[in-house]
Amino acid sequence: MSCEARRLHGGSVYQEEQRAFASGDRIQFTAPDRKHEIANRELGTLKEINGQGHLCVQLDSGRRVELDSAESRHLDYGYAVTSHSSQGQTVDRALVYIDTEQTSALALNSRLAYVAVSRARHDVRIYTNDTEKLANALSRQTSKSSALEAWQKGEEREHSNQLPQTSLTPGAAQVVKPELTREPAFNLQS
Repeated sequence: MSCEARRLHGGSVYQEEQRAFASGDRIQFTAPDRKHEIANRELGTLKEINGQGHLCVQLDSGRRVELDSAESRHLDYGYAVTSHSSQGQTVDRALVYIDTEQTSALALNSRLAYVAVSRARHDVRIYTNDTEKLANALSRQTSKSSALEAWQKGEEREHSNQLPQTSLTPGAAQVVKPELTREPAFNLQS
């Protein structure tokens, strides 16, 4: 590791953008807030904004916190979250969007499917641009591996121009080609 890399250890890279929040907005924390004991990607509802820049947030855990907007700069809208950051959360209904062209082939697998659909209590709707590709990709089993191993496997596939072997278990999910009405590709109900 170079001297520069050692010096930068533990740093964060992000681009600051302005957000216009109003009372009632769903928000998520994009960095941990140790002072207020808030985890990275924790969600809440903005209950009040007073004239001095103080925010009152009702976290989804039930706890209320008072924040100074000048100090709490790692906030974003919380209406949509990634499947990764939704782990451990439960909602009544989930809408899942998976673009088979824009999402890495290494990320499209049975683990992503499980995490995405297991968040909902009652209803999950999966929207996609290509139901056939999605069904094949989400049936792909993965074993835990390091990021380096996954990258090396991707490089090997790229050089051999082969797609990973996949199998779709019959009856595992009903794939319906969406029409132009933008209906969900999957509609799983419990």
